[in-house]
Amino acid sequence: MPAQMSGALRRLLGAIREFTIAQRTLAILAVAVLVLGGIALSAWLTRPTYSPLFSGLSGEDASAIVDQLGKDGVQYELADGGSTIMVPADKVDKERLTAAAAGLPSAGTTGYALLDSMGVTASEFQQDVTYKRAIEGELAKTIEAMSGVKTASVQLAIPKESVFVSQKADPTASVFLETTGGTLSADQVQAIVHLTSAAVDGLKAENVSVVDSKGNLLSSVGTGAAGSAGQQASDYESRVRQTVQAMLDQVVGPGNSTVVVSADVSNESAQRVEESYDVPDNAPVLSESSSSETYTGDGSGTKAGVLGPDNIAVPATGGAAATGTDGSYVNESAVKNNAIDKVTETRSIPAGAISRQTISVAVNADKVTGIDKTTISNLVASAAGINTNRGDKVTVETASFSTAAADAAAEALKAAKDAESQENLTHLITTGAIALVAIGGLVVLLMILRKLFRRDPKSGPLDLGDLPVATAPVAGGAGLPLDPGGQAWPLEAPATIPYTPRGLTAEPNEFEQLQAEINALAAADPEKTADYLRALMDERELT
Repeated sequence: MPAQMSGALRRLLGAIREFTIAQRTLAILAVAVLVLGGIALSAWLTRPTYSPLFSGLSGEDASAIVDQLGKDGVQYELADGGSTIMVPADKVDKERLTAAAAGLPSAGTTGYALLDSMGVTASEFQQDVTYKRAIEGELAKTIEAMSGVKTASVQLAIPKESVFVSQKADPTASVFLETTGGTLSADQVQAIVHLTSAAVDGLKAENVSVVDSKGNLLSSVGTGAAGSAGQQASDYESRVRQTVQAMLDQVVGPGNSTVVVSADVSNESAQRVEESYDVPDNAPVLSESSSSETYTGDGSGTKAGVLGPDNIAVPATGGAAATGTDGSYVNESAVKNNAIDKVTETRSIPAGAISRQTISVAVNADKVTGIDKTTISNLVASAAGINTNRGDKVTVETASFSTAAADAAAEALKAAKDAESQENLTHLITTGAIALVAIGGLVVLLMILRKLFRRDPKSGPLDLGDLPVATAPVAGGAGLPLDPGGQAWPLEAPATIPYTPRGLTAEPNEFEQLQAEINALAAADPEKTADYLRALMDERELT
């Protein structure tokens, strides 16, 4: 071992031996904290990144997959109440292949995968049921992919086709949902309804029922999504109010007007059929028929008459037959079928049609003076699409606006700013205090360590090693060192003056002895002398 390293090691061991019990305890605690911190940091740095292996698992599948991971020696974590299994990211692909080879998860065999195991000997009933289950499984997996849906179950009721039934029943569907938290929005419910109805032939959106795990009816058969009419009315009112308010802000200025819109939305849906006919000019004749009959008598007057209802001759009582004059009968008819235009229009009227709307506008009379109410009313009617035929109405009034809300808002804003400033100041003071405490603790620790590892000059004799004796000039007497008594050496002193370091012999004057030691040390080893003087100065500052 090099001399420098061995010397540093000896000094360190010597400093440790000189520690008091309290200092040794603090040193041991510091070393333990450093070791534990290093171990924790190393564990955190080497911790693997976990990724989902499978999610939405049943209890049986989760247990089987965990057993498989245990056999493979792969670390895992459970989430979402055990339905999600997390493994290191670099193990995901391999473990998925291993699980697939073992047929896991078994509950995932749904959808069109059911058709893969169907044999050629399956009956028609088995084929129909399996196909319906496949569609249900595919719909359930698609719905589960939506945000906010944890699990989904779809049941389809598809009537069987029959030639002996004159009217065919419409198919229906029911969807059961388990959400991750809260209730789904109206748009999400509508998306699920239309997704389900579009996947089944003949299934209408109003025939889809949606229920969540809390028992809330989100969509019912025959009426559609629950609260859809109210939602449509609210959306329409909000859209019209924003449009009118934006227009008024440009005309009378922001904050000088307020708009309220009330709309009546119809909840009924209907189907209307209209037929119209029109005869075009110069239309061609599609069909034409005519008939003509002509009868003439002989004028003899001897005829018995005409046949009655029962082929009985009825005597003529007057006319040509009675008088014996000539008679005639003419019957002509003509039928023409001309081409005409026929238009048949069938319209489905969905729920949500606007039956009537009213708009109320209030203008701040203290701020708006250069525009009249008629102009504002016309602008609002045009912007909102007012239809007077259905009873729409616009009301515009001027009034002085209350400033209580604005004042309260200003006060609240000022209070919020003051609180934020106080919080920032508190945070700054806290941070500064923590920084000062940390710096103070660091300074104290450095001072303690410096004191521990610095040699105390009063602790024992100074080991100067083998120092050469000081050599005095022979002539002139200048620069001669002083003797222990404070007097200069005589000129006849020998060329070399022997000097014994402190600690080897007892000196009568400690100050003189120390001065002589420093002079000799400075002449022999300036670096060690500087270190020694530095230690004396630090000791004096500490005391």
